[in-house]
Amino acid sequence: MPLVHPKPSKAKFDKAKLPSRHVTEGPERAPHRSYYYAMGMTEKEIHQPLVGVATCWNEAAPCNISLSRQAQAVKIGVKEGGGSPREFTTITVTDGIAMGHQGMKSSLASRDAIADTVELTMRGHSYDALVGLAGCDKSLPGMMMAMVRLNVPAVFMYGGTILPGKFKGKDVSVKDVFEAVGKYSAGNMSEKDLTALECIACPSAGSCGGQFTANTMACVSEAMGLALPNSAGAPAPYVSRDQYAAASGRAVMELLASGIRPRDVVTKKSLENAAVVVAASGGSTNAGLHLPAIAHEAGIKMNLDDVCRFFKRTPYIADLQPGGKYLALDMYKIGGVSVLLKALLEGGYLHGDCMTVTGKTLEQNLRDVKFPTNQTVIYPTTRPLSKTGGVVGLKGSLAPQGAIVKVAGMTNLKFSGPARCFDCEEDAFAAVQKKKYKEGEVLVIRYEGPRGGPGMREMLSTTAALYGQGMGDKMALITDGRFSGATRGFCVGHVGPEAAVGGPIALVKNGDIITIDAVKGTMELEVSKAEMAKRRKKWKPRKTDYQSGALWKYAQLVGDAREGAVTHPGGGAETHMYADI
Repeated sequence: MPLVHPKPSKAKFDKAKLPSRHVTEGPERAPHRSYYYAMGMTEKEIHQPLVGVATCWNEAAPCNISLSRQAQAVKIGVKEGGGSPREFTTITVTDGIAMGHQGMKSSLASRDAIADTVELTMRGHSYDALVGLAGCDKSLPGMMMAMVRLNVPAVFMYGGTILPGKFKGKDVSVKDVFEAVGKYSAGNMSEKDLTALECIACPSAGSCGGQFTANTMACVSEAMGLALPNSAGAPAPYVSRDQYAAASGRAVMELLASGIRPRDVVTKKSLENAAVVVAASGGSTNAGLHLPAIAHEAGIKMNLDDVCRFFKRTPYIADLQPGGKYLALDMYKIGGVSVLLKALLEGGYLHGDCMTVTGKTLEQNLRDVKFPTNQTVIYPTTRPLSKTGGVVGLKGSLAPQGAIVKVAGMTNLKFSGPARCFDCEEDAFAAVQKKKYKEGEVLVIRYEGPRGGPGMREMLSTTAALYGQGMGDKMALITDGRFSGATRGFCVGHVGPEAAVGGPIALVKNGDIITIDAVKGTMELEVSKAEMAKRRKKWKPRKTDYQSGALWKYAQLVGDAREGAVTHPGGGAETHMYADI
């Protein structure tokens, strides 16, 4: 897997045209320069382009723990390219640890906080370019949103996947631990085995190993062209990641010299490419939120309907967990994301003329990639696992604004049954743990949407427990909240309008028949319009427990899931662009 930018840039930069002139040039900036001298910078370094190197490094989870190491390599690359790197960090909330309790309300809100804090740091210090490194689910789209919003030359880099654990001769990931909780509660697993599994399932640094949200959005970063080819592939512990990090630093200096910016890369066509890759890889339903949110930063109109349209026309070709057999490491071993992209390009499913951060088009980047035939991780589009994508959009009387379900690996794409309603995740999880449900029911978890949660929680604890109890294919679950990329089974998320604003999901009663058809793309509530009108008159909005603080603020600002659950007007409302200050 050759690196794209092996040589340092020889470019000359005109500081008079760069944002950092506001903090480094002229006699009036002497106080500002004194601060840089205080940090050990030389006069030459102060007058070079200033490049933000942003990471989500923290000690919250293995997803982020290696990012600081990789940032040091990025800084070497920036210096080789004639820039002065300025490292800074932002927050992350780690879904695996936030899952199953009130902490998950902070997860989606963290995506927008990451974008906001990176923007504020870049604006406050007038940095000229950005290399962003991210590991955990929401940090990837958050960092990409910031890049598109600021529109200074930028390169994204994924921190890398975790290595698989080994349990009783089988590769395992954190998904297996979540499902083991259900097996234990059903009496199908001993406490000794549960403890043994939890101790070895996550043996290294890196993000969750399947095609869950982090690896899905890592594939998106390459498909959209914001990341160097193959940079998403190597696991976090591999030292080869540092070579890609240095190459990313050199690449951003090339972009600064050539004037290529994120909005030259993130276009309607490249976003369509991203949606195709999500579907083809059986990726996370969370992409249905993140792609519209990234588009929003550029002022491009894209909603859940648009994303799902590409899901429907794309073949499912990557046999990745949770619906399939393999982990991200297995895709890396056969050539990485480039192999997936090559298969889709050869099948006519991608726009090959999209610009990327290499300064070349997607098709040019893939010219020398050969599709390996001696493997079963990725199939050619002529021989797909299924003819339509691994993720499907649904609409109907229960979801007028739409909903989304991952069908990768599923054989039964239709389900009908009586509703059993819960007004929060905790109540649903408790019922599942105690087996207070009946086979064939549709569990409804509501008031967990962006506003109603607030924060639109993921429900992996509940869905995994059902699978662990052997009921994963005998039940359906719908919510105005979200599902983890690790969720499998008939689990429908992003139901809109959400319950908090009086959407139909708020009016469902126990015993109502719900019919889901992922072939036709429909989800219907078998209740008459007259009865729904009666229920609507009696419905009253609910107050959450979050009446102050960050989550209160988020609930006031956040929009519909259909539009990406965004919190500001986006690129379409701009009167100026940071890159041109």
